Amino acid sequence: MSKPKPNEIKRQALEQHASLNPRPQTVKDPLFQENNFFDPQDLVQVKYEMLRRVRVEGLSVKQASSDFGFSRPSFYQAQSAFEREGLPGLVPRKRGPHQAHKLTGEVLAFLVKAKTEQPELRATALARLLDQQFGLRIHPRTIERGFERQRKKTR
Repeated sequence: MSKPKPNEIKRQALEQHASLNPRPQTVKDPLFQENNFFDPQDLVQVKYEMLRRVRVEGLSVKQASSDFGFSRPSFYQAQSAFEREGLPGLVPRKRGPHQAHKLTGEVLAFLVKAKTEQPELRATALARLLDQQFGLRIHPRTIERGFERQRKKTR
């Protein structure tokens, strides 16, 4: 079995950390074309260099955005994130909810109590109970995951 090439290892690491540029071919800046140090696949590096060109070298936002494959609104979002958080602000974040926003403490306590009183209740029946009691439409799998998280906390 052959060893993976350094470029492939880096690509996998970028992918794992959500920092792989989905459009490296749009980076037209000469440094990224001529110098191996600058990697158009490294989204954080591309954003940082775009911001640096505007701030340090005085390149226009329009030109920098075009050269680095971003829209002007994306430039301003990156600039704001960088000013607020520094380099970590340029790392893309996961989209969507980051926690169970429907299964609040009150709702989960209700589910635990109902399950304790009637252990035979399945997630679909519990989902119907939530709809009746709280007017919440929650998928049965979300309820199962809530119970799994609850079990992990008590270990």
